[in-house]
Amino acid sequence: MTVTAPVHELTAARRVVVKVGSALLVGPDGAAHGAWLADFAADVARLRARGQQVLIVSSGAVAIGRRRMGLGKRALTLPEKQAAAAAGQSALMRAWEEALGPLGFVCAQVLLTRDDTEVRRRWLNARATVETLLGFGVIPVINENDTVVTEEIRVGDNDRLSARVAQLVGAEALVLLSDVAGLYTADPRRDPSATLIPRVGRLTPEIEAMAGGANASAGVGTGGMATKLEAARIASHAGCATIITLGERPSPLAAIEAGAPTTVIEAAVSPNAAYKAWIAGSLAPAGALVVDKGAAEAVRKGKSLLAAGVRAVDGRFDKGDAVVVRDDQGREIARGLVRYPSDHAASICGLKSDAIEGALGYTSGPLIHADDLALAAHAAAPG
Repeated sequence: MTVTAPVHELTAARRVVVKVGSALLVGPDGAAHGAWLADFAADVARLRARGQQVLIVSSGAVAIGRRRMGLGKRALTLPEKQAAAAAGQSALMRAWEEALGPLGFVCAQVLLTRDDTEVRRRWLNARATVETLLGFGVIPVINENDTVVTEEIRVGDNDRLSARVAQLVGAEALVLLSDVAGLYTADPRRDPSATLIPRVGRLTPEIEAMAGGANASAGVGTGGMATKLEAARIASHAGCATIITLGERPSPLAAIEAGAPTTVIEAAVSPNAAYKAWIAGSLAPAGALVVDKGAAEAVRKGKSLLAAGVRAVDGRFDKGDAVVVRDDQGREIARGLVRYPSDHAASICGLKSDAIEGALGYTSGPLIHADDLALAAHAAAPG
């Protein structure tokens, strides 16, 4: 076996997203692979013991549900696939609970559609839920919501979903467990001279071309190597490195750390820089908040924008929309994702944080959280 250099992206990451495909989880008989899951749970425990957070993107609901419903191996219609997903999802979660529970971990089911990762309001809601789970030490087990999803709102496969999840939570490492060790120069099953590409600094057209034909069948289910590279591109621009490796071995994350063959596709930027650039340059602002001198100074220092410091609300916007933050001289100092619709924001202008719930009947925290604020280039506080 070829041994590659240690993958520091995995050990250094604060948050790790791992995509686990159906072939790893479910055997030919349609039952969960209990032994593999137990070994993988030990992997997760090791990462958690050194302070890392782990999110799992898990396939398998349709495969398990197919068996439970007696659908055999024939092609399924969309309603049949959705029914199989509904029948299999509870059993899939039970398999994860049985693997992770004995090690002291609680896991939680999170079902997403493409809209949950692309529509800003739903994106904020999904992120808030996942962040809360992680804050309580719960391991999110994420899948596409096949039970209700239509072709128009499908992510398409769990490789891409895992990249969207990594983007959602600002993960630094995405691990795609495959049925091959990584990206090869040619199909290693047909060409004995094919070599593994251990590290990719940038996804060029030449690199992407290697996913066609030679690596097309790599990966199980609906995703092959081409979709893995598409996922890696999404992750890279979100500041997340992607690690493609063989998943069939016991404890595949430990194997990566031991130098097992892998392909690492490096991140283009840091997660925080990618997110701030997205807010600053990719979103059209729907309105503006005018703030007083104290709030402007706090924002320039990287703090959240509180309702107490807001003097006026301009425009009509919804929760999750991008807005401009202006100082009392009308100068743009930042852009951010607002946590209240415009009419509610106008109602709480000038209120202290502990008075918001009394005014609205709920609270979503600051008007714009510091994590969702991108300073204008000229606005950073000195020193």
